[in-house]
Amino acid sequence: MNALTGRNHRPAHEPFALFKNWMDEAEKHEINDPNAMCLATVDAKGLPNARMVLLKGFDDDGFVFYTNRESVKGNELAAHPSAAGVLHWKSLRRQFRFRGLVELVDDAESDAYFASRARDSRIGAWASLQSRTLESRFALEKAVALQAARFNIGPVPRPPYWGGYRIRPVEIEFWSDKPFRLHERIRYTRAKPEGDWVSEGLYP
Repeated sequence: MNALTGRNHRPAHEPFALFKNWMDEAEKHEINDPNAMCLATVDAKGLPNARMVLLKGFDDDGFVFYTNRESVKGNELAAHPSAAGVLHWKSLRRQFRFRGLVELVDDAESDAYFASRARDSRIGAWASLQSRTLESRFALEKAVALQAARFNIGPVPRPPYWGGYRIRPVEIEFWSDKPFRLHERIRYTRAKPEGDWVSEGLYP
């Protein structure tokens, strides 16, 4: 990626195509979880909250992750449906940032992803009261055993409180490490998720 000068109008798909190239390289070089993403939300008082999740899909509509919608992050997104994400690939000395509005992934897409998970992970989604106080490790293990017995060898459907979120970005930044901390930063912005982008280079 070459540095940009000034402000340039770009088609809606451009930064997503560039991100795909970066992700393809990360999958070849990053040792663990190239799709690990720091997700930031805000609580009712406006206090930021950040945690690592896994980016499970992306296209021109945005970036998708899955979670228990009754978790802390789920409650925060219900109250304030906007978020920011960061992926950092240390092996490539690159960072990718974005922020935007959040919408729920539809049931069919959530069902399809849930069905692709390992069976034990699907059972765990039923057993875990994510983000709520855990009285003991034994209580969690007991809940897992009860859910395993409940489903026995039958199918494990997606819990109604579990599903995906899509962050539809209005700002994206590509960051590349350069010598003497003169890093390369390219920012894409648009007024709404449906629009085309304006790109510009940023001082490091």
